[in-house]
Amino acid sequence: MRLLFLSVILLSFPAFAAEQYGISMVGTPKYGANDTHLDYANPDAPKGGVLKQSATGSFDTLNPFNIKGNTAQGINLTTDRLMARVWDEPFALYPLIAQRIDVPDNRSEITFYLNPKARFHDGSPVTADDVLFTYETLKEKGRPNQRRIYKLATAIKINDHTVTFKLGEGHDRETVMIFGLMPVLSKAYWQDKEFNKTTLEAPLGNGPYIIKSAEAGKNITYERVKDYWAQDLLTNKGHHNFDKIIYEYYRDDTVALESFKKGDLSIRREWNAGKWHSNYKNTDATLEKIEHGRAEKVRGFIFNTRRAPFDNIQVRQALNLFFDFDWVNKNLFYGAYKQVNSFYPNTYLSRDISITDSINHRAKLKQGNALLNQAGWIIKDGKRIHQESGAEMTFDILLDNPSDEKIALALTRSLKKMGIHATVRVLDSAAYRARLNDYDFDMTLHYWHSTLSPGTEQYLYWSCEAAKTPAQWNYAGICDSDIDNLAKAIPTAKTREELIQNTQKLDQTLWDQALMIPLYYNPQDYVAYWKPLKRPETTPLYGMVIETWWMDQGEADKKD
Repeated sequence: MRLLFLSVILLSFPAFAAEQYGISMVGTPKYGANDTHLDYANPDAPKGGVLKQSATGSFDTLNPFNIKGNTAQGINLTTDRLMARVWDEPFALYPLIAQRIDVPDNRSEITFYLNPKARFHDGSPVTADDVLFTYETLKEKGRPNQRRIYKLATAIKINDHTVTFKLGEGHDRETVMIFGLMPVLSKAYWQDKEFNKTTLEAPLGNGPYIIKSAEAGKNITYERVKDYWAQDLLTNKGHHNFDKIIYEYYRDDTVALESFKKGDLSIRREWNAGKWHSNYKNTDATLEKIEHGRAEKVRGFIFNTRRAPFDNIQVRQALNLFFDFDWVNKNLFYGAYKQVNSFYPNTYLSRDISITDSINHRAKLKQGNALLNQAGWIIKDGKRIHQESGAEMTFDILLDNPSDEKIALALTRSLKKMGIHATVRVLDSAAYRARLNDYDFDMTLHYWHSTLSPGTEQYLYWSCEAAKTPAQWNYAGICDSDIDNLAKAIPTAKTREELIQNTQKLDQTLWDQALMIPLYYNPQDYVAYWKPLKRPETTPLYGMVIETWWMDQGEADKKD
């Protein structure tokens, strides 16, 4: 009877390709089973030392897998996933907790064969029951994207170290990749606890670090697991080299910068070109500008097209023309930035942008004024009013970061010259997020973020469904059937060429909608660090990977 049952199970499975070591979103993975380390990692990097970094604000939870609270920085170091992502390929996964996988050509399911050496920090083995518990828990109580994707599957336990997820209606080629990125939680630890709340108790993990201490709002310290079971795997060799990693929390970034300059912190990533060019002159720290090839954030003043007057494309196009990016870049950011010219900036996924716009700002103002006149918005007594209703063109610009206020004020000054009154409002992060989730704004300075392998998130950014669903990412409220179809086509692409073509088409269609006043991006990473720190010579496609850095103990001893 048992043999008959197994035969039925096996016959119900589709024909599999050969067992896979790694998997790529499209194409063939770069690394094979005989590779010992990633090209951008130093397999001989020494272990030891303490890495101190800054964080701003506060934290009130050590559980990053639900939507409650503010999670502590670095918490991802404590929990491993079924597979690990690498950063010198657009989107590829390699063994971690799962030592190999089976995926049919149509990607309708995925089987994970767990590594029998996988352990939680208390020494207990990671089993199929832990994977199934994680799946069921995150499907009901996890983050929105996890809930949506995990509900597409049916889980089958094959044995104590093998689990299959059979995918139902709505899956695409990316779905198996998302399952590969599933964290694995301890059933024994979590089953008697309330998962969907904040907690400052350190959960039982299975990653390269454990939480040594945590004081909400002040600091958190991680300690390297000396006998970490996965330390010699392909994706870990030469990684996780510091004995301790500490995040010190500061009330604002200015204080954090001064703390770094005094030597209290080991390393600092600088995201502001103005600060980089003005605030690091009198320091002996090593300063580097490291080129990268990842997709940058699409920052801009986003129009809420659900509301007038931004439901009129001519109005949106006109306000685009009024913004003087060159002045802002020169006077606020030392001319260091490039203006966003795509929804996939800094990548080959961008539409054809070989033809550049070279007209001067005065000519742009004339063009914008003509567009507003065509849309019925005329100047009367120095104010921009609608010629039929007599309503004045006024709106709010919503911000959550005081440092963005100077950019927003530069925009309001340009608009004022054209008779338009805009008010800048800075909210605290909680109030801002609530307004953003409800799409309760006129215009906001925010961003979208894609990767070099865009997928199902594009539908959440741009679809009609997302525009009508609170807490999705279609901030602009765009609803267009052509955009819906293009967004759906991206994760179904079977080749890299097809993916690029689909993404470029979507990029052009979105750009034609004038959904935002584009701001800036930086094709370089700014990083400052003190000399005991070392990094590999090779920088991967996505930029610097701090997990591969190490401490030169000889130089550290000299410094002491």
